[in-house]
Amino acid sequence: MISYITIGADDLDKAMAFYDPVLGALGNKRLWVQGTWAGYGPEGDSHGKVLLCAPHDEQPARAGNGIMIGFHAETDEQVNAFHAAALANGGTCEGEPGERGEFGYLAYVRDPTGNKLSAFRRPKG
Repeated sequence: MISYITIGADDLDKAMAFYDPVLGALGNKRLWVQGTWAGYGPEGDSHGKVLLCAPHDEQPARAGNGIMIGFHAETDEQVNAFHAAALANGGTCEGEPGERGEFGYLAYVRDPTGNKLSAFRRPKG
């Protein structure tokens, strides 16, 4: 249903230093950089599903209140790696990796701008 998402970034280099390992832990990579934009997605995707960019209104990037971006993980190990990569690259913990009942295995972090992110492995079965 969603074609892509954009995440505001005032400092693209700093944002890429965070998102390269965090999204890489989930099997994605930086596909391109053009000006103040960078695109991430799976190998072979030419456009990208997650785009980093300077805000169009030229105001500072800020986290959206009530917005959370959830990234799919295939395994618990990917969720753990996502969480560890976020903390090692300037992110903060919003919830340790673990089972969340019927929701599956999840971890929650905030990026350096304050955007809330999660990685989740759907429930088994």
